[in-house]
Amino acid sequence: MTITEAVGELSHRRIRAVVFGLLVGTFLGALDTMIMVTAMRTIADELHGLTMQASVTTAYLIASMIAMPLYGKLSDIYGRKRLYLAAIAVFLAGSLLCALAQSMGQLAVFRAVQGLGGGGLMALALAAIADMVPAEQRTRWQALFGFSFAGASISGPALGGLLAGLDSLLGIDGWRWLFLINLPIGLVTMVVVGRFFTVRTPRTPQPVDFRGAIALAAGLVPLLLLAEQGRELPVTAALLLAAAGVLGLTIFVRVQVRRQDSALLPPKLFRDKAFTLINVVNFLGGVGVFTALAFVPLYLQLVQGLGPTGAGLLMLPQSLATITGSRIVGPLLAKGIHYKHILASGLGLTAVAYLALAFAGPTTPMALITALVLANGIGGGMFFQVVLVVLQDAVDPRDLGVATSLSGFSRQLGGVAGTAVFLSLVFSLAGDRIGGGVDLDDTSFLADLDPRAAAPIVEGFASAMNTVFLSIGLVVVLAAALALSIRPSRKDIQ
Repeated sequence: MTITEAVGELSHRRIRAVVFGLLVGTFLGALDTMIMVTAMRTIADELHGLTMQASVTTAYLIASMIAMPLYGKLSDIYGRKRLYLAAIAVFLAGSLLCALAQSMGQLAVFRAVQGLGGGGLMALALAAIADMVPAEQRTRWQALFGFSFAGASISGPALGGLLAGLDSLLGIDGWRWLFLINLPIGLVTMVVVGRFFTVRTPRTPQPVDFRGAIALAAGLVPLLLLAEQGRELPVTAALLLAAAGVLGLTIFVRVQVRRQDSALLPPKLFRDKAFTLINVVNFLGGVGVFTALAFVPLYLQLVQGLGPTGAGLLMLPQSLATITGSRIVGPLLAKGIHYKHILASGLGLTAVAYLALAFAGPTTPMALITALVLANGIGGGMFFQVVLVVLQDAVDPRDLGVATSLSGFSRQLGGVAGTAVFLSLVFSLAGDRIGGGVDLDDTSFLADLDPRAAAPIVEGFASAMNTVFLSIGLVVVLAAALALSIRPSRKDIQ
């Protein structure tokens, strides 16, 4: 049975039931990401490892990024439901382990377990929507996931800040509830998805590229360790990490070329120049989108002096703006505006926000900071939605699972690289500009320090972040310029 025939047999009520089940899972994954953005500083201070923040963040991102195309490929072979339930189960196991972590190193490992499950939640849900509805209706249905993400985006930062601000709840450290809260939601998700996700999708028997996944991980992990900790490593150790990373990526490319259609990232998809360029834009845009989740809350707390709850509340406008940005994409496409212009406009807004933040400081009015956060959110929302629709439109229906997972893969690859490089850079610059004698692994002392004594430290962090914001802004400017150069090879989306 073809996808078109399968869609014909589905009633509107059945589609709504399936979508509801998928929305619950999407909320789970999105909540876990958003709830961490305002709590990370508190967690890192308590586990005495603020400079290891990049490890915890990138561990989740790299695990979910590598898992995404595997879930896409496996779901093309075995169907969506089985893989979706497996993803939720792994995610919940990782959540429980994170709640038990006693160090930043342990937390990084357990976040990677979470990521192995989280990588399937969004990618498989969006692929299922593509299975069920025709392309001309897909944007409307996929936009519903914006509401699920909206709920997580709105509640996540505030809830994360609230829980992180509690000394304890029911005898358990407040921040540990950030992970424990996933358990009841996850159990509900498994029941709902198991009951309603009954769509039978066409299956394409083919081998799974586990070797490619292992080689990709073997290549990326050493390079990320080098980006994050290279400044502290001996030259020999740094060179060994670089060599291991290059070797792993070289093996990955060779495996992909050898396996062709059964590869983790099928080379045939990248023969389309527009498809390849869109993924490059997605990578560079991911640098901007994901680093914002790490840097903006950190900036609000370290430079503007807000607590985790205050930072969470100030992130609400960005969440609402992201929803608005994603919602306006459909109407703009329906009016015949070319997708590359919408994509470039969204990235342009994000770039403007970053470049303006490069000149902000401790005395910058909060109203201006809020306006920049809004611009960043609208641009990010436009970017997310356009890239997804374009990538799905550019491939054969049999490759929808892989193409959908690629929309998250290339974006998160940018997020992993950007977060590792720029968080490492900000702490390196801050250490140089503040001077010796300050423990950057635990900044909780700033709350009790005399403002005059704290001023040089805050200024050092502000200066370091200004440099990083400028660098990220220039990366996003490049992404916007490349978006304008895209020449579609198959068809435009109307």
